[in-house]
Amino acid sequence: MNNKISNPKVEVPKGSNLNDKDYINDLLSCLKDMEKNLTTAKTEASNEILYGKYKDMCEDISSLQRQTYELSFRKGWYTLEEAEKEKIEQKYQMLNTELQDLNSK
Repeated sequence: MNNKISNPKVEVPKGSNLNDKDYINDLLSCLKDMEKNLTTAKTEASNEILYGKYKDMCEDISSLQRQTYELSFRKGWYTLEEAEKEKIEQKYQMLNTELQDLNSK
């Protein structure tokens, strides 16, 4: 059973020169790092105005990250794998147990 979820792959030139896929992957990586760093800055903000500015920037970066991921997926440069229902159920049970443990303390 093929449980891969993907789009037709757009071929890019091979070689040492950067291509569209390289640029998109680099952008996606940078956006992920920016979002992590802004989240940290937001949680450590010294006042509400600064917090609000970091929050707005974080939301903008998150949106750009999502758009970049979707572009990469549409180009076939990012493939997902459909999880088996058993694995999903196991993960749900594990997380539910952890949540119950946290709530009981």
